[in-house]
Amino acid sequence: MTSISSLARLDYGLETPSGHVIKSVECRVGLESVADDPYRFALCVSAPLPQGLEQASTVDVRVQGRRLQGTVLRVEHLDDARLKLEVEPD
Repeated sequence: MTSISSLARLDYGLETPSGHVIKSVECRVGLESVADDPYRFALCVSAPLPQGLEQASTVDVRVQGRRLQGTVLRVEHLDDARLKLEVEPD
């Protein structure tokens, strides 16, 4: 997967005491490959970060005519204030 940095529509799922909640935002994201795993992808979201994104259990992103979705496996705060989510596609 080539690296893409663009404005995107991001839907993300949160587990709350009331059940599963989906939030939707438009934000700037970057898509990257994950080393040693050709099926996973990394989603890097630029600041300002959407509320609760670091708690996301699922993501569905639409960027430059592509749609990617899956389960969030790992979340990492990067030094440049971005949030990196490693995702296993559905």
